[in-house]
Amino acid sequence: MTPVSADVRVFLKRIVIGAVLSLALVLLVGYAGDTAVFRYRVSANRQPFGQVTVTTYYAVGEKGNKTEYIFNQPQAMTCANALFPHSGFAPCWYLRRHTEQRTDI
Repeated sequence: MTPVSADVRVFLKRIVIGAVLSLALVLLVGYAGDTAVFRYRVSANRQPFGQVTVTTYYAVGEKGNKTEYIFNQPQAMTCANALFPHSGFAPCWYLRRHTEQRTDI
């Protein structure tokens, strides 16, 4: 194996740092835009929240590596019509894909 020259290391380091900073900038701009749209929906009363029916259940560990499952009735949960969580509510797209929520006890 030939050793990598210092110039190549500096070049690769700049590429990696640039990629990480670009990704951080895209996420920051995306979150800021999502927040602005969500706040507009709240102030204009344009359906900022939705509801998704979710089933929750408990997984209770017992002796001998056995697990007992206790299911609750399905409940309508409030969610935010946005890409990211807002106002303490999960995004609706996430809850629609995770309609069963498990709690380990």
